Amino acid sequence: MVIKKRKAIQQKAKYFEQNGGLLLRQRLSSDQIFTVAELEEASNHFSSDRILGQGGQGTVYKGMLSGGRIVAIKRSKEVGASRRGEFINEVVILSQINHRNIVKLLGCCLETEVPLLVYEFIPNGTLFHHIHNPNEEFPITWKMRLQIATDSASALAYLHTSSSIPIFHRDIKSSNILLDDKYREKLSDFGFSRSVEVDQTHVTTRVFGTWGYLDPEYFQSSQFTEKSDVYSFGVVLVELITGQKAIRSTAHQDKSLISWFLTHMEDSCLFDIVDSQVLREASEEELLMVANLAKQCLHLDGKQRPTMQQVLARIEDVRLLVLSRTNPQDEAQAKQALAITAQSIHQGMPSFTTSTSSHLETTHSVDSAEVSLLFDPA
Repeated sequence: MVIKKRKAIQQKAKYFEQNGGLLLRQRLSSDQIFTVAELEEASNHFSSDRILGQGGQGTVYKGMLSGGRIVAIKRSKEVGASRRGEFINEVVILSQINHRNIVKLLGCCLETEVPLLVYEFIPNGTLFHHIHNPNEEFPITWKMRLQIATDSASALAYLHTSSSIPIFHRDIKSSNILLDDKYREKLSDFGFSRSVEVDQTHVTTRVFGTWGYLDPEYFQSSQFTEKSDVYSFGVVLVELITGQKAIRSTAHQDKSLISWFLTHMEDSCLFDIVDSQVLREASEEELLMVANLAKQCLHLDGKQRPTMQQVLARIEDVRLLVLSRTNPQDEAQAKQALAITAQSIHQGMPSFTTSTSSHLETTHSVDSAEVSLLFDPA
């Protein structure tokens, strides 16, 4: 019995080391490193009825910690060196981030062969699910779509312009955009992300990402830039406008959503492909502004694409148009709130260190939250 217990302890120590424990212990506080016993208890031993979602890379379980907090536990399917590298990378990246529109990493478990990540629980699933499996009783309205686009753009602008640790996400897609209890966006899945030096314009890597969202320029050159994230965000904008998937079903002759969208833009037939919910609620001007912004994001030449700061400013302009059309009495308040955001965007983000990074987060998210209250008053 003693020998068996000793072997179990040695095995956990081995896994801890191979899962990057020596590095991660320096990055995380002690209460962010969970034992496998804690997570087994939280998830009822990873019961199938606790599964929140499954994909090619692994499974996410719903759990409850001993203190009563609900969490999401991510368990990778593969245990090879590359997956462990992605795991360590995701922990290191997320440990440096503090933004209301980015999912919060609560900690990890390093003493199992398959390392585990523990996140805050986001109750309303993915944007992908809500767009492509709509609930007739609670549809994603035009205002909600613009709010989600604003939140996503804010998160990406924060990642790209943080002077201490600029980050390229590298896998922007609607299934990596989660929605909280108020249907505000939380960007997730940083396994492929890369932090870069402030003056570094690109990273050269083996091509990673998701077909349909992948920047063609990156695919050809293997050089990923912040404008590659902008391209992927453009695809999400088209999803929000059309309600179509990035790769359309084989029943359609044109399987690429972007090719299909751009063809209709060139032929001035945009309104033939707009989602019916959006068509009922959006004005022609608002739709054209968002569609033209998406088109700019999808430019084949990355240098011709806008920055995420510019994208965020443009979406805020559209939201102001919606507000002036639907809630004219609140327009002055909205303009004041948006002006603060616009000023920070057009002047460029302030330089800051890790200790002051919360200022940048506040610059965007608090103002966006204020405006959302004007859109959807309680």
